[in-house]
Amino acid sequence: MSTQSLLSYATHPASTLRSPSNVDVQSLQSETTISRLRDRLAGSFIKQSKHGHARLKLIQHGGVSIPVYGVGGVVEGVVELDDVKTEGVDSIQVKIEGQLKLHESGEFGDSIIQLLDDTKTLWEKRPDSQECPKVIEFKLTLPTTFTTNDGETYPLPPTFEVKLKGIPGFKAQIEYSVSALINRPSTVPTMVPHVKSKALGLHVGTTIVNTPILYYPRSRPSFPIPRALAWIPTQGFDLSDEWSTYETVAKAKQSRLQDVVVKFHVPKSRVFCFTEKIPFYLNIESSAVSLAAFLPYAPTTGSPSPKVAMKVEVLRQTAVDVKYTTATLNQLAREDMWRVDCIGLGRFSDHLGNEKTTSAFSGEIGIFDVVQVCAFKAAGLHVKDCLVLSMTPLDPVKCPFRDFRLVIPIRLATNGWTADSRDRSGNSSSGAGQERVSQEQEYNVPSTPSDE
Repeated sequence: MSTQSLLSYATHPASTLRSPSNVDVQSLQSETTISRLRDRLAGSFIKQSKHGHARLKLIQHGGVSIPVYGVGGVVEGVVELDDVKTEGVDSIQVKIEGQLKLHESGEFGDSIIQLLDDTKTLWEKRPDSQECPKVIEFKLTLPTTFTTNDGETYPLPPTFEVKLKGIPGFKAQIEYSVSALINRPSTVPTMVPHVKSKALGLHVGTTIVNTPILYYPRSRPSFPIPRALAWIPTQGFDLSDEWSTYETVAKAKQSRLQDVVVKFHVPKSRVFCFTEKIPFYLNIESSAVSLAAFLPYAPTTGSPSPKVAMKVEVLRQTAVDVKYTTATLNQLAREDMWRVDCIGLGRFSDHLGNEKTTSAFSGEIGIFDVVQVCAFKAAGLHVKDCLVLSMTPLDPVKCPFRDFRLVIPIRLATNGWTADSRDRSGNSSSGAGQERVSQEQEYNVPSTPSDE
């Protein structure tokens, strides 16, 4: 999974592309216009053609190494040409492209799903517009969804990469790019008059300036983290409607012992910002004898340790639907392949209660900094997250209880909840790509996941 730092987003109001008929070449060439563009493009991302005579400039902030955009982001910038490049130009275009590439390392090979393919003409040679502009502006708005060939519509997925090594295995990549195309009349040799350059994937007579971009949609929970729970001796937790309780049982192996009931309490919404701690509470109930036998396998406060039998994790499953990727070949395959990664660990911070038949704990979960995107589904690729409470004894034979595993689906968000719908970070940005979330953008609001 990519660990590319989440950089500043371009933040501009949505706007349609300037149509060719509205392009005033003279005004674009004026000193006033060029001066204004220089001010707006200060610190922006710049990509040059091979020989440096054509430039694609994208408005960004903080001198980013790769342009970054969010939900419904506006890709805004200019195409600049030196005098030598304006001669013989028929048209200037800008293109935004996005692809989901799935590679299965078994017998079925590759598949490419087009997520975005939008080309706009910025200028074209006409009787009333013969002189190619040296500087031309553009604005394109990223769509929020895409539709597959079979008619299924999905939210536009984030930039992403993951692989499962081995055979069978897979590699999935979601990539986006912006290109400026400076088109000239085709110069295909007359000896091959029936061969079209585009059919060969070539762009004869065309200068292409291309750059990858990152798409990181932002989201926030619709509810804040609820108030902390209070432990009342002999009564238990003072639960409110803002919390949900999930139960599991550690089955006793010996007839003299009773089963142990484990109750796990988490915020009801189950939608959490991945830069904030996720609180949880746990209480363990059984007879005095059984609880005493279980305590060696119960949580311990402090830093997580591999020697502790009970732990809380956030796991991410990335699945590729192999049958979907091979549908164009009319072949059937395994339904899916997947990998599971731990993206967060829980820490039991306090032992709140230790009674004869009950023991209670509080804790919190931190999501690892490498996490850059939230869960999503895009055609044959599905990424989902879950909270897992498990008890796995180091020596199962000696343990008087059977292990257990409680799985609770959750959703992560990029930003925390606030009453005024503004970022808790104050919309500040370091400008160095060290913060995972930054300036104000439109936000998705994930719904509470189903329990399935």
